Amino acid sequence: MEVFYYVVFGALAAIVAGLELGKSGKDRVATTSAFNSFKNNYVLVYSLMMSGDWLQGPYVYYLYSQYGFDKGDIGRLFIAGFGSSMLFGTIVGSLADKQGRKRACITYCISYILSCITKHSPEYRVLMIGRILGGIATSLLFSAFESWLVAEHNKRGFDPQWLSITFSKAIFLGNGLIAIVSGLFANLLAENLGFGPVAPFDAAACFLAIGMAVIMSSWSENYGDPSDSKDLMAQFKVAAKAIASDEKIALLGAIQSLFEGSMYTFVFLWTPALSPNEEDIPHGFIFATFMLSSMLGSSVASRLLARKLKVEGYMQIVFSISAVTLVLPVVTNVRACLVSHYCSGILRL
Repeated sequence: MEVFYYVVFGALAAIVAGLELGKSGKDRVATTSAFNSFKNNYVLVYSLMMSGDWLQGPYVYYLYSQYGFDKGDIGRLFIAGFGSSMLFGTIVGSLADKQGRKRACITYCISYILSCITKHSPEYRVLMIGRILGGIATSLLFSAFESWLVAEHNKRGFDPQWLSITFSKAIFLGNGLIAIVSGLFANLLAENLGFGPVAPFDAAACFLAIGMAVIMSSWSENYGDPSDSKDLMAQFKVAAKAIASDEKIALLGAIQSLFEGSMYTFVFLWTPALSPNEEDIPHGFIFATFMLSSMLGSSVASRLLARKLKVEGYMQIVFSISAVTLVLPVVTNVRACLVSHYCSGILRL
């Protein structure tokens, strides 16, 4: 492993640790033991669910390439996953409200476990099915769990202000620390222990199964408000009317879509960009470094927001830096990708 990766990872880890430890604890709120138990249960489940997702990130492209598929074939697999998430993402929220959020969370676990199992097959059709299942699972991950949390929090009569405590803890662990550890663990399984690129997917399936067991044994079911239920077309009409009536909504959607589009391109291309001649690279370790960069961006963004700076002002700088860093690998070297991921952390706060 190049010394460069160690140096960058160590430097980023030190900076992130300093920023996180430097956060003031004066805003801590007194809560109840019942709430703390509820919060810890959700954070545990969410962390397990995110582990199942993050563990798959470092070796997806590499695994497909090891099965002998070229960039075009792999690109179609990625498109299938993104397309599946786009299509099902428009309806899973409504279905979860009607059929039950707990049931939707269990469906996420089953879908993603099946997706992980398909990674053992070198057959293109089987892998395509796995990508579609993964897209469905991703849609559920970012809708059903938060919906369940909000409804259950209110149903149990907890203070509405305490909800932010659970969210902040879940985001810090699930989208920050767990992502970094997952990259390192995936690298340990695939590289250091020599189990190969499919091993992280098996580990992901195990974490998902454990999380599903916790959900089934400790979560109660909740549903959406029946009085608010509308058919899918009615929801689309309301959304279209809102976009048409306010230009800012359309512009915000365009900005978010353009940035996310560039990041999904990055997700697809970082593996071949770092190993254009099929060099051996520590995929998991590099992925963990990306996640550290993203976490650093989130830490910086939280401080910018605390100072009540205008988002419109510093986001112009973020987009400019992101654009430059995505151009730099083309004209110089690929290591500027770290800065791009740092900027994505700021945007996604």
